[in-house]
Amino acid sequence: MQPSTIAPRDRLIVALDLPGTAPAEAMIARLGDSVTFYKIGYQLAYAGGLSLVRQLTENGKKVFVDLKLHDISNTVARGVESLAALGATFLTVHAYPQTMKAAVEARAGSDLKILAVTVLTSYDDADLQAAGYRLSVSDLVEARARQAQALGVDGLVCSPEEAVALRQIVGRSMSLVTPGIRPAGTPSGDQKRIMTPQRAIAAGADYLVVGRPVVEAADPKAAAEAIQAEIAQALG
Repeated sequence: MQPSTIAPRDRLIVALDLPGTAPAEAMIARLGDSVTFYKIGYQLAYAGGLSLVRQLTENGKKVFVDLKLHDISNTVARGVESLAALGATFLTVHAYPQTMKAAVEARAGSDLKILAVTVLTSYDDADLQAAGYRLSVSDLVEARARQAQALGVDGLVCSPEEAVALRQIVGRSMSLVTPGIRPAGTPSGDQKRIMTPQRAIAAGADYLVVGRPVVEAADPKAAAEAIQAEIAQALG
């Protein structure tokens, strides 16, 4: 699906960052038809949440499996094949060339889209320096984006702050998926590079990943619908 054809409500990916399948299923029920796309990350996946992938897809939902794979090529490939068989829409891998190449090759023949994580949104330049990188966040994001595009990766996970620059690098050939989204008036939590939904869409993001502002809201459905309305407004 090309970015220009994505409906506003399909651009919101609700992160089910919950401790088990029971609270996740309860949240899905509360959100009902208002949400079409969910993310399953480490916390839920390691608590049995991968069983929800097929359940959600069979009910017409899309699922973003956010496991950020990075290992030897054979191990990455086997993991990708298993997740493709479950019907996931998106799967993340870390943006290392061997990892991306293995993932792209392994998803062949399926509908699974591979997303490369450039630099985690909780990292800033000081964090990269402490980890031994000489590049700044912006320089490393650009380098990894160019490698991902050359290898046939379908999209990038990036901070909304990087969306404008990445659009200039990859054009419309890749989807941009942005965590670090916080509606106005909500706390930033552990994210360091954040943006409101409207600003992120205006910057060039295709999909917005939102967790706590929805799942911890007093009325999760209303919170999700408010974000979707903000997305629609940004799209004009």
